Amino acid sequence: MEFRQLQYTLQIAAERNFSRAAEKLHIAQPSLSQQLSKLEKELGVLLFQRNTSTVELTHAGVTFVEQAQKIVDAVELLRQEMSDISQLRKGKVVVGSMPITGSHLLPHVLPAFQLAYPDIEVTLLEDSGLALEKLTASGKADLSLLSLPLQEPSLSYVKIGEERIDLAVPPNHRLAHRGDPDHPQPVRIDELREEPFVVLKKGQGFRKLTFDLCEQAGFNPQVVFESTNIETLQSLVATGMGITLVPRFIARAPRSEFVPVYVPLAEPTPSRTLVVAYRQGRVLSKAAEAFIQTFQKTVAALSKSDNLSG
Repeated sequence: MEFRQLQYTLQIAAERNFSRAAEKLHIAQPSLSQQLSKLEKELGVLLFQRNTSTVELTHAGVTFVEQAQKIVDAVELLRQEMSDISQLRKGKVVVGSMPITGSHLLPHVLPAFQLAYPDIEVTLLEDSGLALEKLTASGKADLSLLSLPLQEPSLSYVKIGEERIDLAVPPNHRLAHRGDPDHPQPVRIDELREEPFVVLKKGQGFRKLTFDLCEQAGFNPQVVFESTNIETLQSLVATGMGITLVPRFIARAPRSEFVPVYVPLAEPTPSRTLVVAYRQGRVLSKAAEAFIQTFQKTVAALSKSDNLSG
C-alpha cells in the first residue's frame, strides 16, 4: 500500500467521479483506475461500487476512507511540525471568514498577527458560514471565524467572545429619539412587530438569528427588502426603507455615507457567540495556534471599547 493510493482513494470518495478526481489529482484517469484496482486487489475488498455516472463507497470503502483520512492528516501534521521546527516561526495558516464578520474584525486581527509573526503566511477564504464549516471539516481551511451554533458535528471550536446585537433605525424614526439623544432608550424586540425589516438573504447565519429573535418575541418580521450585503442594509435603513438588526461591532464601524441610528436592545440583550472553529481531533499547527491567540487578544482589546461584550 502506497501513500499516494490513500490520497487517490480520498479524492475519488470526495468527487464520487473518476474523471473529476483524476483532474483534481493531475493524473490520467486510466492511471487512477489502475492504482485503485491495484489497491483493492491488495486489500482483497472492493472500495467503490462503479456505475455509469458515479461511484459509491462500499461498507469496506467507508471504513478505509475514515482510516486513510487519519493517516493523511497525521502525515500532513508531521510535515507542518517539521516545517515549524526547521523554520522557527515560519508557517502557513488558511483562515475562513464570513464576509459580514470578517470585513470588520480581520482588519484589526491581521495587522496584529503580521506584526507578531511576520514570517507566517495567512491565506483567507471568504464564504457563507455553512460553506466554511464544510471547508474546515474537509481540511481545506485550518480555521474559520464563525458564530454558534455550528451545523457540522466534526468541528471543535475556541470561543472568541459574545457580540451584542443592536437595532438600526432611520435617523427620523420614533425609536431614534426616545430618551437621551446620545443614549437612546433600549428597545424590546416585541416593539418591532409592525415595523418593516430589511434583512440578509437566505443562507447567511445572521438572517436566521434575526428571524429567531423575532419569533421568540412572538412575531415574524415583515420583510420588505433582502440583500447579501449588510452595508447595503444599513444604507437602506438610513434612507428610511425599514429597520434591521446588526452585530454591535459592525454597528460601530459603518462604511457607507448613509448612516442609520443604532439603538440598544433591552435586557436580556441578545448576542451571538463568535468562535474560531477547526476540525475535531486535528492537532493545530503552531501557526494556527498563534492566530487563535492573536484573535483572542485583539477581540479582548476591542471589548473594552464596548464593541463586544463578554
